[in-house]
Amino acid sequence: MNPQISVTILAKNSSKTLGATLDSLQKFPEVLVLDTGSNDATLAIAKKYPNVRIYERKFLGFGKTHNMAASLTRFDWILSIDSDEVLSEALADEILHLTLHPKSVYSLDRHNYFQGKRMKCCSGWYPDWIIRLYHRGSTQFTEDFVHEKIVSASMSIKRLQGALYHTPYLSMDDFIAKMQLYTSLFAEQNRGKPSSLKKAIGHGLAAFFKNYVLKRGFLGGKEGFVISLYNAHTAYYKYLKLSCQK
Repeated sequence: MNPQISVTILAKNSSKTLGATLDSLQKFPEVLVLDTGSNDATLAIAKKYPNVRIYERKFLGFGKTHNMAASLTRFDWILSIDSDEVLSEALADEILHLTLHPKSVYSLDRHNYFQGKRMKCCSGWYPDWIIRLYHRGSTQFTEDFVHEKIVSASMSIKRLQGALYHTPYLSMDDFIAKMQLYTSLFAEQNRGKPSSLKKAIGHGLAAFFKNYVLKRGFLGGKEGFVISLYNAHTAYYKYLKLSCQK
């Protein structure tokens, strides 16, 4: 018999996307939603699903909060999914029929969408293989505030075939809100490290060149340009905020 798997989701004001995420997880025996302060319909949506358990906790940074969620699950195998991600039916079935090994971690093929279009360009957008299935007795997330990842050193990494669909931004307001959050977390995480306006400008320009030219953002049309510009602004504000810390 295959080991049972708990799904963990961090959520805050995720009402626009959470329903589709939970719809795709109905075959899993346990989905644990850890809410970090929603004031929209997120919790009401989560309560509609019989396989969902809800916890409310303070946000400690993405890495620590992911590990907190994993510590609350019934099962040792953890599938970590974001509240704006949807498992394809093929991926859900593939995961549920895997023969799992505690010293292995499993990487998912994430398909990123912007304005209804799958993006096949830009850094962090394509290709986008992400480790999300792991045994909590063997590994965990790093404790980074942002850009956390599952520790895979000395682990066997296995790639799965099914697609994970991801729509990170539903509007330009989402772009701005996430930029504000992630750049602030980056600055807090790197507090005390040297930075300057010159360094911020350099990182911003380099990020745009990397995304629009090297990562072929120009092939993505308007969407590719917008994403390249967003990544450039994110790089700029990360180091600008870091330089302005007292």
